[in-house]
Amino acid sequence: MSARVQDRLQKIPYKLSRRVNTRAVRVSVFPGGEVRVVAPLLLPKSLIERFLEEKREWIVGQVLRMEHVPKKKTKKEARAAYLEHKEVARALVLARLAHFNKHYGLHFERVAIRDQHSRWGSCSRRGSLNFNYRLALIPPELSDYVIVHELCHLKEFNHSERFWLLVAECIPNYEVLRAQLHHHKHN
Repeated sequence: MSARVQDRLQKIPYKLSRRVNTRAVRVSVFPGGEVRVVAPLLLPKSLIERFLEEKREWIVGQVLRMEHVPKKKTKKEARAAYLEHKEVARALVLARLAHFNKHYGLHFERVAIRDQHSRWGSCSRRGSLNFNYRLALIPPELSDYVIVHELCHLKEFNHSERFWLLVAECIPNYEVLRAQLHHHKHN
């Protein structure tokens, strides 16, 4: 057993919640390595500690696995991040749209910057382009790919071969960038 694991075996900080309707002790390990224990309301602390001692190796393993996973933001933190980066993202998107649209010459109605949880961008049939504010936080070549991708949907509202040929006019390495984009999370 490594020294790091042995050190962790000595002390595992945890948050304890007691519940009336709980019949057994439950242990959960969350992103960042936070350990939470839920136990019955009247169960003595000594029995909780004994249970944790029996599960110590499993808990330490989970903590080591989860300590590098980023914690999810609270709604308040997420809103603050959105407001902090929204206008930077808007300026970036508008500038890059103007740059790439010199080549394409396409018409769009409006541009919106949103806090989208599962998309980098979208295009409506009415010509509205929507972009995730997180474009301001990723490498420029990736945000350029997203912007060109959505811009090209104004002409080809699909993912046909014609669509990808259109994207490739300005982003010839789009396949590489598309793969890289999947590694960036929408936290």
